[in-house]
Amino acid sequence: MDNTTTPPSGASTSTTPKGPLAGIKVLELGTLIAGPFCSRMLAEFGAEVIKIEAPGEGDPIRKWRVLKDGNSLWWYVQSRNKKSVTLNMKDTRAQEIARKLALDADIVIENYRPGVLEKWALGYEQLKAINPATIMVRLSGYGQTGPMRDAPGFGAIGESMGGLRYVSGHADRPPVRIGISIGDSIASLHGAIGALMALRHRDVTGGRWNGKTGAECQAGQGQMVDVALYEAVFNLMESLVPEYDHAGVVRERTGGALPGIVPSNTYTTRDGENIVIAGNGDAIFKRLMTAIGRDDMANDPALANNAGRVPQTQTIDDAIQSWCSGRDIDEALNILKAADVPVSKIYSVRDMMQDPQFLARQMFEQHLFKDGSPVKLPAVTPKLSETPGGTQWIGPELGEHTDQVLRSLGYTVDEIRELYVTGAL
Repeated sequence: MDNTTTPPSGASTSTTPKGPLAGIKVLELGTLIAGPFCSRMLAEFGAEVIKIEAPGEGDPIRKWRVLKDGNSLWWYVQSRNKKSVTLNMKDTRAQEIARKLALDADIVIENYRPGVLEKWALGYEQLKAINPATIMVRLSGYGQTGPMRDAPGFGAIGESMGGLRYVSGHADRPPVRIGISIGDSIASLHGAIGALMALRHRDVTGGRWNGKTGAECQAGQGQMVDVALYEAVFNLMESLVPEYDHAGVVRERTGGALPGIVPSNTYTTRDGENIVIAGNGDAIFKRLMTAIGRDDMANDPALANNAGRVPQTQTIDDAIQSWCSGRDIDEALNILKAADVPVSKIYSVRDMMQDPQFLARQMFEQHLFKDGSPVKLPAVTPKLSETPGGTQWIGPELGEHTDQVLRSLGYTVDEIRELYVTGAL
């Protein structure tokens, strides 16, 4: 059974859940991953996200990896539920349109180098001087301050400086990267969390700006959410700092194992598949050893807790690997699951799309491209019981919503046409 969800492929209908962020306006001034993924999260839960793109070319991610109808398949996920507006930000008229959108937005999300928005009169302090409730999420390589603030920084740099790359891979080889831009995505999630906290603070201090200035101005307190890619990665590095500061321990690369927590490793089965076994709980370890026929280890008092197992890491891993080497992965999985041991095959996307758990949780959504051909996208997470997120439409065509958004700002048809002709849009 194909347990995929099938929301509408076009605009939302009255029966489509609006999500917990319905009524929240977001302006996205960014490209590629960090900024756009942050606003994607908000769009998936009902926020109106207006994405600014350069005319003629758009966000470079439109051309990354595998294409369909001139757009990246990644684009259709990264920009779902967003409205695409083309603005030539070198043109002062386009900058003025962006300023109007920013002042009307609840949240502005950007991932340019520090200083770029200020050149366009769109910086945080410039907007806050007019709208005190301005919330701006700024995602950059190194943050808005410090000696490296102006240096270029992508996710790979954040992963390296933040400590993730140093501990990734095997000790006898150079560090490796994870096969996705994890540094950008980690920063995006920090940005989304920061935006929601700032929104909460704005609302309890007075709420949305009433559009007036001077004595008639009413607004809650906005703030800047300053996310540095390297700091977002650094935030995930567990006990790295106190271990070094207090004990002089530098965590090193350990391949598929989890250092100091035994056993938790990746093993290879007879048919060449890779299996992850996490038997590091004391009771779990005993069940694991019994399941693989090593009652001697299961009942050894010296191995009854993690402190005793750590010095015997290699012996324990060798025993588990020896058992795995004599079984195909399905047999190994069945035996260990029956023993209530945390275990998993390392999944490819092919495995995911056939897996009963993924299907039961409806982790794939079925949509249609403009030509009517089908495509599955990952479902929206996390799952909220009362106000779930969803996909109202997949990533839009370049500039698909420009006219609609400008009309909402009060521009006439003739004025919009003139802006196109003169290169502002």
